[in-house]
Amino acid sequence: MPEPDILIAGAGPTGLVLALSLARQGIACRILDKAAGPGEASRAMVVQARTLELYRPLGLAEAVIAAGIPVETVHMLEEGEEEARISLREFGAGLSPYPFALAFPQDDHERLLEAALREAGLAVEWGTELTGFTETPEGVTATLRRDGAESTCRAAWLCGCDGAHSRVRETLGLGFAGGTYEQLFYVCDARIEGPFRRDLFIHLAPQGLSLMLPVRSRGVQRLIGMVPPELAGRAGLGFEDIRAPAEALLGIRVAEVNWFSTYRVHHRMAARFRQGRAFLAGDAGHIHSPAGGQGMNTGIGDAVNLAWKLAAVVRGRAAPALLDSYEAERLPFARQLVATTDRAFRGAVSRGLGGRLLRRWLLPHLLPLVAGTDAGRHAFFRILSQIRIAYPDSALSEGRAKGEAGSVAGGERLPWVPGLDNFAPLDGASWRVQLHGVARPDYAAALARLGLPLDAWPWSEAAERAGLRRDAAYLLRPDGYVGLADPAQEADRLAAYAARHGLRFAAAMPSPLE
Repeated sequence: MPEPDILIAGAGPTGLVLALSLARQGIACRILDKAAGPGEASRAMVVQARTLELYRPLGLAEAVIAAGIPVETVHMLEEGEEEARISLREFGAGLSPYPFALAFPQDDHERLLEAALREAGLAVEWGTELTGFTETPEGVTATLRRDGAESTCRAAWLCGCDGAHSRVRETLGLGFAGGTYEQLFYVCDARIEGPFRRDLFIHLAPQGLSLMLPVRSRGVQRLIGMVPPELAGRAGLGFEDIRAPAEALLGIRVAEVNWFSTYRVHHRMAARFRQGRAFLAGDAGHIHSPAGGQGMNTGIGDAVNLAWKLAAVVRGRAAPALLDSYEAERLPFARQLVATTDRAFRGAVSRGLGGRLLRRWLLPHLLPLVAGTDAGRHAFFRILSQIRIAYPDSALSEGRAKGEAGSVAGGERLPWVPGLDNFAPLDGASWRVQLHGVARPDYAAALARLGLPLDAWPWSEAAERAGLRRDAAYLLRPDGYVGLADPAQEADRLAAYAARHGLRFAAAMPSPLE
């Protein structure tokens, strides 16, 4: 087997998206997983808007939406009775082409990603475990085990997407600081009596948290809740043990149980996301509470961020130092996310006075008030959807002065302009410049010399509302973030940016793969 450029350990959503992104750019990869095949349990459930935006260039967004269920309403319950109702239909209106959160179970999600990867010409090597590796200045040599036999694989780079018990992280000795919450939770996929419910139901009880959301359009609901403390130590705990409190809190009757398990929630972070020629992504680098449905989406964001940078370096289109920006961008966000979800989770499950006040009074009364204003809805959506993620301190982010190029600065996600669909040209692989207004002839000529596509639209009120500045040029990274925000269309500034990062754009350096 030819040596790959990239070896990926772990074929969950993070590893699959990384492999697919690289394969679509013609990068030679191997992806392996010690499991016998894709997961059978619907663990992570929520696909956020930013993930769908990142999926669009991969040709996945519409397929995921067709298979999932948009969650449009949240019902807050008390003792099975509705206390508050929040419509999510307008939360993201005008902010994203996907102004909703989507329920899509992880097992179906993984199968969809694996099928797309096979179509791209790459198959997952199931039943193959990475047991260790060594590194030289030229690459890594990994030891693999399959059916009891060992082999080796050499690659230029190694990506550990192998989950919370990552062998890559353990081999690097990066630690996994954090802890485990004391509460025991149950998770159950079941059919309930009566009609299928497509909304999210949250019970904010004095004794803890319970929720129900749709899993599959064929009628399966996901139930999640805290196991009563008096039952937490019971051996062989099953659904029948918690049936009565679960049904009472959510106001339902369960007709059939498809899957039941118990688990404890962890919050942990690796000290680094890169060491030498090895990287960590997804749960291998960070795990946290499920508050807000952020975990899987964060891992997918890691994968997309890392993929275009690896592809650029492998193809000689960027200096190797570009890879330093992966950890510099993703680790601070993951650290902030772990801390934020930790605070939210502790408040939601605490049995103390503060937790009871939060569940009984603040959330049922405050959230509907926030949801009643455009500003509140949009702020809530920006956080949960992950469209607010930005890299202001990245070495790749230039043009940060307040108001220099509208309200959009280097390191921020390009805002979506309704009606124009300015996300349509983004292909996930190439740098490009976007401009709303008029491009100066000398600047357009400079872009052509550099091999940078120019996407230009006439100035519009919609662009102004989105925060863009008339005639400003926005140099976009392959992942849709602004690398350089330039209000003056300065060709010299653009050339200096490219030289600083060793960037050689596609048309300037043709590849045999093109």
